[in-house]
Amino acid sequence: QVHRLRSVDNLFVVVQEFKDYQFKENKEDALKDLEDLVKKLPWTDPLQVWELNNSLKKKKTKRKKHNLQSPASREKPSDGGEEGGADQNNTNDQEDCAQTPVSVEPTGGQDTENAQGVTPRNGEEEEEEEEDKEQSDVKAGAQERSERGAEAGEGHSGEGEAKVLRFRVTCNRAGDKHSFTSNEAARDFGGAVQEHFQWKADMTNFDVEVLLNIHNNEVVVGIALTEESLHRRNITHFGPTTLRSTLAYGMLRLCDPQPTDIIVDPMCGTGAIPIEGAAEWPFCYHIAGDNNPQAVKRAANNVCSLLRKNESKDSSSALGVPLDIIQWDICNLPLRTGSVDVVVTDMPFGKRIGSKKKNWDLYPACLMEMGRICTPGTGRAVLLTQDKKCFAKALSRVGHIWRRAQTVWVNVGGLHAAVYLLRRTWERAEETRPVW
Repeated sequence: QVHRLRSVDNLFVVVQEFKDYQFKENKEDALKDLEDLVKKLPWTDPLQVWELNNSLKKKKTKRKKHNLQSPASREKPSDGGEEGGADQNNTNDQEDCAQTPVSVEPTGGQDTENAQGVTPRNGEEEEEEEEDKEQSDVKAGAQERSERGAEAGEGHSGEGEAKVLRFRVTCNRAGDKHSFTSNEAARDFGGAVQEHFQWKADMTNFDVEVLLNIHNNEVVVGIALTEESLHRRNITHFGPTTLRSTLAYGMLRLCDPQPTDIIVDPMCGTGAIPIEGAAEWPFCYHIAGDNNPQAVKRAANNVCSLLRKNESKDSSSALGVPLDIIQWDICNLPLRTGSVDVVVTDMPFGKRIGSKKKNWDLYPACLMEMGRICTPGTGRAVLLTQDKKCFAKALSRVGHIWRRAQTVWVNVGGLHAAVYLLRRTWERAEETRPVW
């Protein structure tokens, strides 16, 4: 049941949590404290949970294979549903720049890092060039640690080698008051873990992933229960700014979809929001569109992948999904006035798609057109953007149509973004709708 949670990216069991950990100012002393911490941690119960999790995952896979050997299944099923088919698409389309929701609002000027053995978690690409450089430094440094760990691991006798677990340490660090980098913390903490358990360091084919999460003075040590992020469940064809399915689910939850609601994503991109909506709210009708023909094609391919996955799960009762995808112009939607209950979309940030300058014209036009198609009084919109200044100005221009009900701060690929819940007023949009 925990693995089926829809708004969770990764699962881990907490070994120990420190709410107010005092780091030494000297780098060597701070890292030595982290090394010494390994021996003091209560590892036994968390490792039992990890073993239980592994045994359940194996059983689940076997059962699926057994059930799916009917000749009616035309395609090999993807593993586990949530994570299925994440890497089966054409490489030209697969630019996994998926976005990251977190529960804490990052503070200004914060120094954020992610150190681990290979690449940033789940292949995410950071928006800022400096962060890209940081990731490559981390990768190189951790790889060096991998080689050192591998050499140390080779010293074990041939008899015990089959039983020796392989591991890696991933450090996620946020805050600007640490004397060390995430890579240094992962390297030294990992060395102590290796010494304590006599495990073998392996950055790619590991059995156990130990997590060291440092956020200012808060330290959480955990053991990962998911090999791959649970957000990789619906998307097989990625675009330059593909939204995570977990964040799409959170946005849809925010607008509280009711049976028979018509839900529109007017800037759907690769279709993460409407596909998540159709999968989780099948009693609503979902309409998605984009002005980019390539995006519409990717979204259609993602819907086909979802249909194939549904077919392979249960070919006898496989139905379609309540979702249509159309190419259209966001400022002139082919929908009747007042015919839509909910609008949910990821608006262009003006970084990879569009520009900040274009947003000053685009945002007011979008909000007016969304107001026109939404039902007065009951319609609502959930909109994600990082261009908060432009959005606030646009919203003030259409205040007679939309009222802001709630703002949720999210971290999207290292960017401080916001999800806005808007409620439609009773005023008719046509009366004040300018000609764009």
